[in-house]
Amino acid sequence: MSFKMTDKVTWVGKIDWELRRFHGDEYSTDKGTSYNSYLVRDKKTVLIDTVWEPYAHEFIANLKKEIDLKEIDYIIAQHGESDHSGALPLLLKEIPGTPVYCTKNGRKILEGHYHEDWNFVEVKTGDTLEIGDSTLTFVEARMLHWPDSMMTYMSGDNILFSNDAFGQHYASEFMYNDKVDQCELYVEALKYYANILTPFSKLVTMKINEVLSFNLPLSMIATSHGIIWRDDPAQIVHKYLEWANDYQENQISLVYDSMWHGTRRMAEAIAEGIREEDPEVTVKLFNAAITDKNDIIAEIFKSKGVLFGSSTVNKSIQHAVGGILDMIRGLDFKNKKASSFGSYGWSGESVQILSDRLEASGFEIVQPGIKALWNPDQSAKAECFEFGKSFAKSFK
Repeated sequence: MSFKMTDKVTWVGKIDWELRRFHGDEYSTDKGTSYNSYLVRDKKTVLIDTVWEPYAHEFIANLKKEIDLKEIDYIIAQHGESDHSGALPLLLKEIPGTPVYCTKNGRKILEGHYHEDWNFVEVKTGDTLEIGDSTLTFVEARMLHWPDSMMTYMSGDNILFSNDAFGQHYASEFMYNDKVDQCELYVEALKYYANILTPFSKLVTMKINEVLSFNLPLSMIATSHGIIWRDDPAQIVHKYLEWANDYQENQISLVYDSMWHGTRRMAEAIAEGIREEDPEVTVKLFNAAITDKNDIIAEIFKSKGVLFGSSTVNKSIQHAVGGILDMIRGLDFKNKKASSFGSYGWSGESVQILSDRLEASGFEIVQPGIKALWNPDQSAKAECFEFGKSFAKSFK
């Protein structure tokens, strides 16, 4: 499959309908994904990025249907991660010596992955490549989301090849933002930002403001995953600026695990108290043991407040909740309030452990946690109800 985006630019990537896990088992891709590669033909011919290694042979075969590989003058490797560079070894066996344009860090990462001495050309922000009527300008985007990441701007067609920035893991045969389900698109775009780019939010803001300062006309943002932004492409740029600014919605999320439903019953009573105090707030409950972890992260990203709950197990917390806490510590969320709760039998350490770990992750602990012995009775549920009301009041 390939399709023409403009007279000069053709998409030559791969739609992966079957993918359900990414980054090992770290990221869920329930909507599949795409590996977007772009062929630019002017007086010179340029290939921007490739595809994941399992599809390398298919990619090369399809590329040969589109062009004689010997006509490719330059390859641009915007990011060394395997989902973008995986077909490079096979491609460069076909056309050895073809210059590979990348950042200095990109060269190190590509050499580290493939242990090949390719014809690297290192570039930095502001460097250009004249390809005929159009000029390609390189923009380093360090830590968005790897040290080697960069973008490439094509004059004339006014396309920003943005690599991982502004993308989503979202498979669609339509490939353009104006042709897909808008709700699905933004759910996947926010999930992508929340799980992958949140730790680098300050850098996101700085890089976007830097690019905007160039006052470049923008007709299209060609991402490396998911759909291409052609209808008002700046809309996703504005969303990124919003998401990078300590984002929150009027939502409170409760994340818990429970051995014999005691902690679940506490969560439900706390949620009732929150709703009683503030009927307008969105309240969502997630059992960490059975809910997709990346979906939970996206909901925490949207929330102004979170409550974590766990039964006490061996003087500690349940591992599903612990895993989510490990994830959020690395994501460095800002401007969110929190507290903790949990049931116990004889020691009851879980509530304090949860509170300590939330505080260590940058959450503002607005009230001491609450614990209930064994299965909470009506009196304990009433205390949880009041606990929820008190938590809701902290936002007023």
